[in-house]
Amino acid sequence: MDKPSLYLIPVMLGETPVDQVIPSYNSTVISHLKHFIVENVRSARRFLKACNPDIEIDALTFYELNKHTDRDSISDYLIALKKGESVGVISEAGCPAVADPGADVVAIAQQKGYKVVPLVGPSSILMAVMASGFNGQSFAFHGYLPIDQNDRARRIKQLEARSYSEDQTQLFIETPYRNHKMAADILQHCNPATKLCIAMNISCKDEYIVTRSVKEWKGKLPEMHKKPCVFLIYKGS
Repeated sequence: MDKPSLYLIPVMLGETPVDQVIPSYNSTVISHLKHFIVENVRSARRFLKACNPDIEIDALTFYELNKHTDRDSISDYLIALKKGESVGVISEAGCPAVADPGADVVAIAQQKGYKVVPLVGPSSILMAVMASGFNGQSFAFHGYLPIDQNDRARRIKQLEARSYSEDQTQLFIETPYRNHKMAADILQHCNPATKLCIAMNISCKDEYIVTRSVKEWKGKLPEMHKKPCVFLIYKGS
C-alpha cells in the first residue's frame, strides 16, 4: 500500500460468513484504511467489524454516497487521496461501482489520475452467469427494466430478440418485492423455448439458481418475494 489508492471493497451478498466469500487479503487492506466512502454508514460499520473485530470504528471517517448525495460534493470525498492517504469504497452488497453509485467516485478518481484497486469478492452478476449455463463469452446487464407495463413488455421482447440475434445472455434485476411480477411478465412475453435462469440469494444458505425454458417454468415459479434475484434470459435451442 505504498501509493495512495482508491480500494473497491466487495461486501457479502447476504447473511453469509465473511470467510466464506471475502478473501483474508481484503481484511488486511481494510485494517490500513482510515477513510471510507459508503452507501450506508451503519451497514458499512457492521461489515468492517465483521472483517476485523479489533478495528477502531470510531477512529474512522465515513462519507456517505447514495442516491441522495449531492454529486457536486463527491470530489471532496477524495481529499484524503490528495493528502496521501488511501480510501476504501464499500457498497451495500456485492462489488462497488457495478450497478452501484460508487461508479461516480471511481470516475472522478480516474479523471484525477489516482490509482484505483478493485479487490476480489462476490458479484451477483458474474456468479449468476457462471451458474446459468448460458453464454459467458457475451452477456449484457441492463439493471432495472421499465415499470410501465407496456414499456416493460416491449423491453423484455427486445432483450429476448437480442439473445437470439447476437447469441448474448441478457441479465436484469427487479426490486425484490416485485420479483414475481417480473417473472410472470417474462413468462407471458417470451417464446416458450427461450431459457430463463432465476438466480436468487446468491452465495447465501438458501441460494437458488435454476435454469429452465419459459414453457417449463409456467406454474412452477419459486417463492421470490423480497429475495434479491438476478433474471437471465437466453435463446432456446
